[in-house]
Amino acid sequence: MDPVSAALLAELAGGAAGALGHQAWMGLTSLVRRPFGHGHDASAQAPAVSTGEAELIRLQEEPGDTARARALSTALATRAAVDPEFSADLRQWHEQAKFMRTNDGDIHNTVSGGTQYGHVVQGRDFSGLTFNTPAPPPPPTTPGAETPSTQD
Repeated sequence: MDPVSAALLAELAGGAAGALGHQAWMGLTSLVRRPFGHGHDASAQAPAVSTGEAELIRLQEEPGDTARARALSTALATRAAVDPEFSADLRQWHEQAKFMRTNDGDIHNTVSGGTQYGHVVQGRDFSGLTFNTPAPPPPPTTPGAETPSTQD
């Protein structure tokens, strides 16, 4: 698994992306606080690596500290390497959270170039959309060499 970006962790810890960012941070907190091998035999010995909880708390105390963000990123990657269930859950969390960054989720829509006939959808990450619209009206004609004038 690719490491979780230290910049993403710092932004979420600092409150980026508003309520969604807070929700993502709480999701990571819950994930990190789960014991190793969450769904497996509780008597099994936990590996001698950080759960990431201490690094998470330190980053939350100082969200602008890039060294703390890198430490959390490293702790998450290390834990993911030794705990397959954590790795799968972290990957799923990361796929959802990485689009909450303030600079990854920006949307800039521009409609230009004349008259548009039909729907214009503005947004991001659409899939499975179908529009059933009538054919656009023909463009207005202007009298010219190819079209005889109706005026006599």
